[in-house]
Amino acid sequence: MPSKRARGSRRRAAAASDPTAALADRLHSAAIHLLRRLRREDDASGLPAPQLSALSVIVFGGPVTLGQLAAAEQVRPPTITKLVAALEADGLVTRETDPDDRRVVRVTATARGAKLLQDGRARRVASLAESLRGLSAGNRATLERAVPILEQVVRREHPFH
Repeated sequence: MPSKRARGSRRRAAAASDPTAALADRLHSAAIHLLRRLRREDDASGLPAPQLSALSVIVFGGPVTLGQLAAAEQVRPPTITKLVAALEADGLVTRETDPDDRRVVRVTATARGAKLLQDGRARRVASLAESLRGLSAGNRATLERAVPILEQVVRREHPFH
């Protein structure tokens, strides 16, 4: 396997010949660093990252089946069952059997679960807002114009997903 330095050199060389790839590489790096920094705010929730992620799907996606949640989190059903059991034990979600198909179990966030997630989002947004306040008005305006473009990139459907 090539060294990290060799892979980086090849990536930079390829990006030099393709400006779009270079932009994608820089955006990828910036997004990862930003998310890592904001994820530090999640420590205050007291939940491990996998539980927070699953709770986020449940809160923002509405009641979901265990299968839908496993697919969204890209984990196997036994893993999601354990995650949901831990969230349920903490009073953050409830499980309900579908009245039309007793084999189907839906997971719903409790008010406590929704509040925990909303409080975490508020902490991340406040942290990011503080960083944005340190930018010039011109740079903030540039970012404001870029957000709809980023949202379009995020929403774009890819045939391979």
